Amino acid sequence: RFPMATAAELDAPTDPLAAFRAEARDWLAANFPKSLAHQDVGLSALEGPSDPSADEAAWTKAMGDKGWGVPTWPQAYGGGGLSRAEARVLQDEMARIGAWNPIGGMGVMMFGPTLLEYGTEEQKQEHIPRIARNEVRWCQGYSEPGAGSDLAALQMFAEDKGDHYLVNGQKTWTSGGQWADKCFALVRTDKTRKHEGISFLLIDMDSPGVEVKPIRLISGASPFCETFFTNVQVPKGNLVGREGEGWTIGKRLLQHERSSLSGGGGSAGRLLAGKPLSQVAKDYRGPLSMLTPTNWNGACSGSLGCK
Repeated sequence: RFPMATAAELDAPTDPLAAFRAEARDWLAANFPKSLAHQDVGLSALEGPSDPSADEAAWTKAMGDKGWGVPTWPQAYGGGGLSRAEARVLQDEMARIGAWNPIGGMGVMMFGPTLLEYGTEEQKQEHIPRIARNEVRWCQGYSEPGAGSDLAALQMFAEDKGDHYLVNGQKTWTSGGQWADKCFALVRTDKTRKHEGISFLLIDMDSPGVEVKPIRLISGASPFCETFFTNVQVPKGNLVGREGEGWTIGKRLLQHERSSLSGGGGSAGRLLAGKPLSQVAKDYRGPLSMLTPTNWNGACSGSLGCK
């Protein structure tokens, strides 16, 4: 004999994620403006940030307040606190109604996940919630005129001045630097060691001594910049990790970038999925690195960027 199932067991959903799927579907129905459905938001934004419509602003706020713009990040820092399986359900439900994630950029795709691993509690509390709510725009300070393929040859120097660093040097190909609020940068803190002399520093782009010069392309657009740092004072609290750990932290950040670019985080892969290359070429209106927070459709780990 086999035990007979009870009526409650027979009525119970077979999908363990069914309850969350219903929750996500109901929340999206109540919060996603139908006017934004199925918008082509993938490959534009060479002109930089634009004024969002009322519906776009409301959708961004709703996703930020819910934490679902960064669904797998901890709730303690403004994320959704979802499991990866739940995040995939959310992605599916968003795709079903043509919804897109308005929260992204380099803060989501690269810097945020890295800071969650290496940052102090104070740094996480300061920066992660603002990224999760789409309140800050980050750029990346890696490449230099003499340090591209050999990034460890970088020379931008952060001199220890006791309570702060004094930064001097130049970065190049800074994507969106003219629109960024902050920069995560690899700097040299020790001139006697190559890899071990590199540190990971956070710099406010409105600091005195920071000068951004857009690089104009043949198309007339300027998505990249030269960025100059002249006697820029950076608080010691903006050092991520310890001095000399920048190479390790910087490589980890690039792993997050590559994961998103390959579709591992659900970003670029979903953007290009199902499109022949001829159609991608027709749709292309600027470098992928210039996707802005309002122009991305990633539900799991974020947006797209470049060095």
